[in-house]
Amino acid sequence: MAEHITCREVVELVTDYLERALPADETSQFEQHIDFCDACIVYVEQMRTTVAAVGRVTVEDVPPETRERLLKAFREWKR
Repeated sequence: MAEHITCREVVELVTDYLERALPADETSQFEQHIDFCDACIVYVEQMRTTVAAVGRVTVEDVPPETRERLLKAFREWKR
């Protein structure tokens, strides 16, 4: 990984960061970026809030038709 990371990389790495799954060097670069990027600070805090709110939802809580619609939306988003 480069010496500095971009906002796009913050978005890609945020889940691993919040789960403390990033290697130490990437964690350091991530934290250096969010120390100086107001937009990414807001984004990371929004993700923390989202995880805290929906982290309690289990697969059984989501109706099958809703799960399929969500999966379809994510698949199409990647295209």
